Amino acid sequence: MENSIHASTTTLAEMQAWLDQFAMERDWEKFHTPKNLAMSIAIEAAEIMELVQWTHGSEPLENSANNSPIAEEIADVLAYLLRLASVLKIDPAQALALKIKKNAIKYPAPVDSPESTK
Repeated sequence: MENSIHASTTTLAEMQAWLDQFAMERDWEKFHTPKNLAMSIAIEAAEIMELVQWTHGSEPLENSANNSPIAEEIADVLAYLLRLASVLKIDPAQALALKIKKNAIKYPAPVDSPESTK
């Protein structure tokens, strides 16, 4: 399955459906409360920080392949985020679009930016 899955062809809705099905098959839905999912997101994000804790920040990670430890932690954060969105009935794509729009107002691009001349 993983060889045919790519971000460019897989929707957030499909990923949410996989996770919802996975949780349902294991009767985990009762554990997937907003509080538990939010805590899990923070815990997994801290595990990403742990992997880069003693780096300078500019050097590439030794192993950043899809099956690397950091990829696993990124997957954990994404999985918990998508489950939380599902449980709260939030459309993550709409939420992100609204947040980007809000941030564009709060943090406008410089007028002399190369992007502004396009």
